[in-house]
Amino acid sequence: MDDYEESRPLLVNDEQTDDHRSEQDSYLDKVKNGKLFMATFAAVLGPLSFGFVLGYSSPAIPELCKIQDQRLQLSTEEASWFGSVVTIGAALGGLLGGWIVEKIGRKLSLMFCAIPFISGFTIIIAAQNHWMLYVGRVLTGLASGVTSLVVPLYISETAHERVRGTMGSCVQLMVVTGIMGAYLTGLFLDWRWLAITSSIPPTLMLVFMCFMPETPRFLLCQGKRREAEEALRFLRGPDAPAEWECAKIEEAYKNEEQSFSLVDLKDPGVYKPLGIGIIMMLLQQFTGINAIMFYAETIFEQAHFKSSDVATVIVAATQVLFTAIAATIMDKAGRKVLLILSGVIMCVSEAVFGVYFKLTVMKHNNASLTSVLTDASSLAEQPPTDLAWLAVGSMGLFIAGFALGWGPTPWLVMSEIFPTRARGLGSALCVLTNWTCAFIVTKTFQNLMDAITSAGTFWMFSGLCALNVIFTAIFVPETKGKTLEEIQARFKGTHQR
Repeated sequence: MDDYEESRPLLVNDEQTDDHRSEQDSYLDKVKNGKLFMATFAAVLGPLSFGFVLGYSSPAIPELCKIQDQRLQLSTEEASWFGSVVTIGAALGGLLGGWIVEKIGRKLSLMFCAIPFISGFTIIIAAQNHWMLYVGRVLTGLASGVTSLVVPLYISETAHERVRGTMGSCVQLMVVTGIMGAYLTGLFLDWRWLAITSSIPPTLMLVFMCFMPETPRFLLCQGKRREAEEALRFLRGPDAPAEWECAKIEEAYKNEEQSFSLVDLKDPGVYKPLGIGIIMMLLQQFTGINAIMFYAETIFEQAHFKSSDVATVIVAATQVLFTAIAATIMDKAGRKVLLILSGVIMCVSEAVFGVYFKLTVMKHNNASLTSVLTDASSLAEQPPTDLAWLAVGSMGLFIAGFALGWGPTPWLVMSEIFPTRARGLGSALCVLTNWTCAFIVTKTFQNLMDAITSAGTFWMFSGLCALNVIFTAIFVPETKGKTLEEIQARFKGTHQR
């Protein structure tokens, strides 16, 4: 009798879960995704703009270092700051985005992003001295930070679970597309015209977002039930009963606190996703992606690619291809599988990379990064030319692995796991962590190479990728096929199997 008493609630809950899932499937069968795709396209013009910001420095810096105008000519150190100051602006943008996304909403925050994007590129176009270049980069970085927070939230709150993974992965896809676009455009245009071209995507985003709805979840948080239903009708099409989904979201929202306070940090529904989100962002940057991209040009030169400009386009195209593959299979394979596969590929490729550098500098174990990059004759004398293809292969494998999992997935998971009341703050802390780590890795990479050699640096990154795999397997939840409310219930411990 006791056994029956204990098992009965579970059976009832299983039946309720099955009924809910059947009801949900019936609803989703009536959904038309056309206007959802339109809204997603309008939103991801933000990450496309962000990609142009990241890619802009690669073709622009060589020109600015050789320009005849002494007021604009950059030294090596100034060029380094021109490239990396974006990350400082983006870190500040992450904090700003966490505040404005709760105050003015997801849609208006996206439209606000266009202003510093366009203003920053305008200042660069009109630059008469170094400080105008720096201010322009900081402003575009600020916009990039806000964008990297708001767009994943907008997509996760408008998309349903059948396509949320694919739509969310489009964020990273458009970032790498923007990077490749900047590289390609830089082959044909000078740095001023490249800045003009880079200002087109945020201008289009500002225009297109005027015609897109606010997210239903934000509208319900503001007590705007009628507007939320209208937004759902726009996003789901005329055949789907928007009132049903609206009621489900509203029910979940009523079951949680209406506003965030510090006491909520004791709630497992808040501190668990916050810990997972922050650690995922930290581990993403410590995969060594910036180190690999730093070495890309040199590696291609050693492999006898005559044009390093074309080589960087090849690297960017590889990122686009495999990020597109990840977006296509995200809702089929699941987040955890892709993260684990990605981590294993990066771990192996960076271990091989370390072997390459060990062989390359075998007679110069204490050589610094500077000597490795500048002493071309010693590199030519050390292992056979064919060994350079080991580096090219390792780099290609690493970039493919990163693009499959650890590139797009942390941003997607960040947008899915936080409860509504903590979504702005949680996302802000994740974005701040990501961009702060990006700045640290970028600015300390040379010192790290000096301290533990090239091979030691890449073996360290390989070890951190192995840590990524372990962390994913133990702590990261699978969010494929679940509504945002189901994901949050699982963290709170109210999810029933």
